[in-house]
Amino acid sequence: MSPSSLRTPLLCLSLLALAACGGKDKNQQQQPPPPTVGVLTAMPATAPLTKDLVGRLSPYRSADIRARVSGILLKRTYEEGSDVKQGQLLFQIDPAPLQAAVNAAQATLAQAQASYTNARVNAQRARELAPKGYVSQADLDNALATERSAAAAVQQARANLQSAQINLGYAQVRSPIDGRAGQQQVTEGALVGQGAATLLTTVDQIDPLYVNFTLGAAELAQLRAAQTRGDVTLAGNDQTKVRLTLPDGSTYPQPGTVDFSSTSVDPATGAVRLRARVPNPQHVLLPGMYVTMAALLGQHHNVFLVPAQAMLRDTRGAYVYTVGADGKVARRDVTASETDNGDWIVTGGLKANEQVVVSGVQKVKDGAPAKPTPWKPNAQTPAHGPTASGAQ
Repeated sequence: MSPSSLRTPLLCLSLLALAACGGKDKNQQQQPPPPTVGVLTAMPATAPLTKDLVGRLSPYRSADIRARVSGILLKRTYEEGSDVKQGQLLFQIDPAPLQAAVNAAQATLAQAQASYTNARVNAQRARELAPKGYVSQADLDNALATERSAAAAVQQARANLQSAQINLGYAQVRSPIDGRAGQQQVTEGALVGQGAATLLTTVDQIDPLYVNFTLGAAELAQLRAAQTRGDVTLAGNDQTKVRLTLPDGSTYPQPGTVDFSSTSVDPATGAVRLRARVPNPQHVLLPGMYVTMAALLGQHHNVFLVPAQAMLRDTRGAYVYTVGADGKVARRDVTASETDNGDWIVTGGLKANEQVVVSGVQKVKDGAPAKPTPWKPNAQTPAHGPTASGAQ
């Protein structure tokens, strides 16, 4: 047999072998190995019970500074928008008419005291002469009555003098509290306090501040029912904390404490009014600001903490993927409306010891197989195939 005739069968066998190898590779590509995913075993835990709410800040104390006597406003003695102390002079009303009233009251008191002295001397003389028969009983009675009337006139004059002195003191308008003084409402030279107590300015104490917010009556009833079942533990007012988020998105560093809870439901809103006291030593917060806040109302019991990357959402709601004992992926619709340190608090839809897919969720499908490995925070997502699995 010639060499050329031998090469022909060998070439055919080589082509057949290559075709068989190519078919085998094609089958392997059609059936890739299950993806390797990082899973976290769901274990019951206790987590904070928080509610995201919206509140509005208001002063701890607010005092309207008004003119309590009539007169001409002479000057303002504070800088608008500055901090003032209790008792600090803010405005000066013309004291001249008021000082004249004090002088007149002093003169009236002196006259009344002189009249009383004379009446007391006459009454004393009548008391001494009446037993000897030198003074009639009628004259004695008149002397004693005059003495009593003069004493009453002294008391009235003294009260009028005290009233005039109080009005004179009102000519100096002082702050009743520590706080920040607002804008002047009346200019110098204006007649104030004529028929009404004219508003001059307002002083607000802004350290601490109040944050006022509401909680729906239905939501509050659900929380109390959950407490009855033992699912949650509600904190008392003095233990309920709030964390504020400022309009720029930053978190206010100092927490507040709830100090008031209404005992009735507002019929206009169907909500219960609450109030928290928030420290404000740096005056970062201002009255009137709207803030979002997280209110720590108590604790959840027997819930599951699921990392944020494991939580998915679609039109049906929130869900996670789990890997069962058969190695297949299953979807679990869950209830999760709160977070704690970046983890979602799952209150329904999961069972203890279920393996929740945390890393590699984009590679799994409901009902498809997956290879679970323990998930580690900050670990890289494993890739397809045995090589990646072995490396992990």
